[in-house]
Amino acid sequence: MSYARIAVLLLGAVLLAAACQPGAASADWKTPPNKDAAKTQIEAGFQTYGMPDSWANYGASITAFCQKNWTFDCLSKRTDTDMSSAEEIQRFDGEKNNPIAVMADIGIQFGPIAETIGVVPEYLPPNASALPEGFKSKTGGWVGTFVGVPGFVVNTDVMEDKGIPVPRTWADLTKPEYKGLVGIGQVGKSGTATTSFIAMTLAAGGSIEDFGPGVTFAKSLLANIEGVKEGAAEDLEKGEIPIQIKYDFNLLAAAEAVKEKGVNAEVVIPSDGSLYAASALMVNKYNTAKMDFAKMFMEWVLTDEGQTVFAEFGARPVRYVLGDLQLPDAAKAKWLPDDMYANVEQVDITKVSIDQIAEIWNGQVLGQ
Repeated sequence: MSYARIAVLLLGAVLLAAACQPGAASADWKTPPNKDAAKTQIEAGFQTYGMPDSWANYGASITAFCQKNWTFDCLSKRTDTDMSSAEEIQRFDGEKNNPIAVMADIGIQFGPIAETIGVVPEYLPPNASALPEGFKSKTGGWVGTFVGVPGFVVNTDVMEDKGIPVPRTWADLTKPEYKGLVGIGQVGKSGTATTSFIAMTLAAGGSIEDFGPGVTFAKSLLANIEGVKEGAAEDLEKGEIPIQIKYDFNLLAAAEAVKEKGVNAEVVIPSDGSLYAASALMVNKYNTAKMDFAKMFMEWVLTDEGQTVFAEFGARPVRYVLGDLQLPDAAKAKWLPDDMYANVEQVDITKVSIDQIAEIWNGQVLGQ
């Protein structure tokens, strides 16, 4: 066999091996999805991170997506592992040689981190072109889906038993009577908790350029949240964590859940201010085996139907907030009254980095 022939065969082997490596098909991310291939990818089973059925109606969204495209229920093909936005990005990166999840839900402020680390592909669905800067990736791989407004849900039975009023503002939460009663996630790791700190900062007179007022406020809040976990519906029901800081749509879901158990609860959007904080769908660049499905689902969440599914849960779709979507009254049946959002601001929180906020919280608030 000639040296030329051997060289050609070796080159072919190298190219074949390279094509089998994770991310080798990255160029294919730039092509339109194949619908038949997407169905096959779904039928083989798929995994997601941070997208449980109860999170903003993702279970119903996945079901509606498959029913619309192939008239079959694919939810049983899905396995989800709940985790924070930071953990999702870490998992995408750590599992690059053996990708597991197809996609994940992240707080939109984690989008730039995903881009920097390189775990998202250079792909945006066609309908993402209508989204403004701050609601989609600059390079591809994530799109804004719906917004949440930080607030709190309160077990009013516990408040009555203790003879203390239902808190109405962020400032109220710092009062001594609420010590040990307030639950919040970990700022800098949890998208919800991080955004809630930004909301507190705005309410205290600060901004994303000036966290000073937020630091002062958070220091006064520490005594009331120290040693208290974030809390779930069962903690609210039992009165173990009777005040929980979350996004409005999760507050509504928690209040509804405990009311079914005979417990009274109230959702509060702080009257001293909050903000609209978008969540985003992030797809895994390394999971090229299921990229047709990922591409189609990215497009789905921005369609009228996909956005309406979020609305029916109680979350405000990004296109609605941006004035690009009309919703029937039935889709808004679970929403809180609009006047509760009078002091809610729209801020581009992607302009402040998670690392910066984590450093402020850990260094200036916690003093670590």
